[in-house]
Amino acid sequence: MSYVPPAGKWESRPPSELGLRADGLAAAVAYHRAHESQWARDFMTRSGRFIGVADEPADSEVLGPVKPREDPNGLVIRHGFIAAEWGGTARSDMSFSIAKSYLSIVAGLAVARGLIRDLDDPVSEYKLDDAFDSPQNRTITWRHLLQQTSEWQGTLWGKPDTIDHNRDLGQSDLGHTDKGRARPLKTPGAYWEYNDVRVNRLSLCLLQLFRRSLADVLRDTVMDPIGANADWAWQPYRNAWIECDGQRLPSVPGGSHWGGGLWMSSLDHARLGLLVQREGVWGERRLLDAAWVAESRKPCALNPQYGLLWWLNSGRVQFPAAPESAYAARGAGSNVIFIDPDHDLLAIVRWIDKASFPEFVRLLMGSIAD
Repeated sequence: MSYVPPAGKWESRPPSELGLRADGLAAAVAYHRAHESQWARDFMTRSGRFIGVADEPADSEVLGPVKPREDPNGLVIRHGFIAAEWGGTARSDMSFSIAKSYLSIVAGLAVARGLIRDLDDPVSEYKLDDAFDSPQNRTITWRHLLQQTSEWQGTLWGKPDTIDHNRDLGQSDLGHTDKGRARPLKTPGAYWEYNDVRVNRLSLCLLQLFRRSLADVLRDTVMDPIGANADWAWQPYRNAWIECDGQRLPSVPGGSHWGGGLWMSSLDHARLGLLVQREGVWGERRLLDAAWVAESRKPCALNPQYGLLWWLNSGRVQFPAAPESAYAARGAGSNVIFIDPDHDLLAIVRWIDKASFPEFVRLLMGSIAD
């Protein structure tokens, strides 16, 4: 049976015992330290605005709590053991859009429990609320929401879908000059756009299916069984609450675009990454459906670099030095859970300059000795 770290502990082994070159790993770590994120530690721009709303209208509100970051940190895991560790890996940090991949995991749990019968079902058939009743939204499927091709039209938690129109991740983490300029909507499933309002709409739908906090679902089903520390949190916006079966429940965001989001340590992200790398098995327990993990990695036809809220390496475009089978959860800042199943390799990298991450991957791949 493959090694799994017990709660509160994680065994380290010398790189040479894990088929890695110590000098190669040291070069990757040194590169990360030398190419730290350009973001301010308190996430405020020079004008004093939270970075998530820096490219939005002046009255765009931050809706959730914000926590300053500290130094870069990270881990490299091979064959389940820690091969390298640097910085404050136990500190719970904002994770930004890494949370989207966690939403994908929760959606997989909904499928496994029969709450979602088929990903290609229109969401409107589930009669959750009236947000999918309009002609534009009526044909949106669960797959469209998970692939970011839904073209959902509406306002959620005070943010209209148009606020993320024309968002270009190739130019920056959070947007560029055309971001927020409304464009004609396409048919659902015909256009790919990275849009946090629509991802948050997916999160609300999942909350309505489970009828309990998604953080509680994730904690009970995944994070506690893999031994995660109890201090992680999925922070909702102050206005993102609904009444459900007599309870007041929070709807969590799929990022930290407007504050809040998933606050978690690198060590706990590594546990989740190891679970996903092993296709949902933790020791002798199956926690995630292997078919869902595989489905999450199928390329979207409109954007082959994207699966079901996971970033892929189709054509080795994202990470040229890594195998095409590599994939990642990525958050602005940059925060990354990088998984290379071909080499049984996992890396958690926090607060690296976004443009520098492919070079970090190249150095990491160069450290493989076997």
